[in-house]
Amino acid sequence: MSKLNLPTRPLAIAALSLAIAGALVAPQAANASAFQLKENSAAALGRAFAGSAAAGDDASVIVNNPAAMSLLKGNVVQADVTGINFSTKFHGTATDAQGRPISGGNGGDAGTTIPVPALYFATQVSDRVHIGLGLTAPFGFKTDYDSDWKGRYNGIKSDFKSFDATLSASFDVTDTFAIGASFIAQKTSAELTSAINYNTVGLGLIQGAAAAGEISPLVARALAQQYATVVPPGSDGIARIKGDDWGYGWQLGGLWRLTDADRLALNYRSKIKHTLEGTGNFTMPSNVTAVLSNPAVGALLGSGQPPFTHTNGSAGFTTPAVATASYWHQASKFGWGIDASWTKWDSFKDLTVNFENPNQPQSTEHFGWHNSWFVSVGGEYYLSDKLTLRGGVAIDTTPTEDQTRDVRVPDSTRKWLAFGLGYKATDRLELNAGFAHIFVNKAHIAGGESATLDRIAGESDDKGNLLSVSAKYAF
Repeated sequence: MSKLNLPTRPLAIAALSLAIAGALVAPQAANASAFQLKENSAAALGRAFAGSAAAGDDASVIVNNPAAMSLLKGNVVQADVTGINFSTKFHGTATDAQGRPISGGNGGDAGTTIPVPALYFATQVSDRVHIGLGLTAPFGFKTDYDSDWKGRYNGIKSDFKSFDATLSASFDVTDTFAIGASFIAQKTSAELTSAINYNTVGLGLIQGAAAAGEISPLVARALAQQYATVVPPGSDGIARIKGDDWGYGWQLGGLWRLTDADRLALNYRSKIKHTLEGTGNFTMPSNVTAVLSNPAVGALLGSGQPPFTHTNGSAGFTTPAVATASYWHQASKFGWGIDASWTKWDSFKDLTVNFENPNQPQSTEHFGWHNSWFVSVGGEYYLSDKLTLRGGVAIDTTPTEDQTRDVRVPDSTRKWLAFGLGYKATDRLELNAGFAHIFVNKAHIAGGESATLDRIAGESDDKGNLLSVSAKYAF
């Protein structure tokens, strides 16, 4: 590679840092996917979360609508855990920046099974005042493709978690109206990997120099042939990043007792801003190491920290605001409700990543998501004083579109079918279980591009199952 002698250092730095920039941008995009987790109550899951902010039958109202704590009596301790089994299988094609097919399979089943815990404590301070603490996970997902799959440049592993500690209080303004407020502390963390296409990085550098008129087409062809011989397709490395941050938010809720049997609830949860800070680590094959150590290439890179080495980075990201309206009708032998929840995903338009390494310029990627809705109808029937049967259906729309959908989170509109059981073991102890199957529309990917312009197109077949259990103890 001694003849690789391009005269433009800024162009070289921009091209060589492209893969790193993309590796840090794409994972944060996944953070703002439609994988919002509603799974914080086994009882509510059994009726597809219908009446989640108004039913008042368990302590999950601490995080779903603090005003509804007015329906709880005395002290309540509750623990829930939901197992989320999610399956996603991709079928399609992938090509590199030169239009050549990318080797590899379809990635296998990238889904996983993960537990989502929730823990609550509520206490009645006086006839009109309640306080509560909830520990929940409102956002999260995990996908893991085969490391050599055809979409490896777009993403391999994605593991994102967001945990909330919510401190809530409610006050009964009148016998028929209560208000509530919450302070939310949120910890968000991410660990993600993707492959780096070093063949495309080098060829892109050469083609960019030719397009800028800095080398002749004849020289460009010769250099491209020489480079491709030393660094052929499949000369991949791995980018791995980890990052986390604490953010803080709030929510306000109201509960109206319209009649002795009917309740209406409204709740608004604020957005929570984060600055995710993390580290990036990169591997490269020996042939790429040899190219970067060539004096002619080194002259292009200049002084300072070289690309594809350990670096720190940060990206601003905001978890969205959520508004919920909830209705519940309570009769002696049954109860039923409706939920409508609106999530403000349109705040996620662009994502900018800043790097500590000066040889890695700021990177901005456009997403342009839109707001989504979750609407459910469900109820429960009291078979006896001890046994409760539940059921519900829901539709959960996606904020993504074919043109912007990412392989890390191949989301689409979902339909829920839920069932549940409740059992009062004693006057103080109640056990609940809920199950839901999620039918997912095909997630079409119109042609997502990696940072090195590798293009993937096709569709993902998704499905999910949720199984939740809980124990509530009142004293």
